[in-house]
Amino acid sequence: MKVELVTNLKRQATKILADLRQSKEPVLITEHGKPSAYLVDVQDYKFMQRRLELIEGIARGERAVLEGRTFSNTEAREKMSKWLT
Repeated sequence: MKVELVTNLKRQATKILADLRQSKEPVLITEHGKPSAYLVDVQDYKFMQRRLELIEGIARGERAVLEGRTFSNTEAREKMSKWLT
């Protein structure tokens, strides 16, 4: 992963963004020697967001199972029949 100082980002934003577009490698921006932000390619960001939504859906399902908020196959078919007919 590439690391850039925030001052370099201010001075060389166009070059840093061009490098990012070409390499698709995230850039860690640091301030005062500490991580401050990441720059990522737009497509990579969208991919990560879709993956996060999927993982959140799985987590909601796991919570529902643990809390007993589930339906039998018959109950589920009855509830879904409203939308499937």
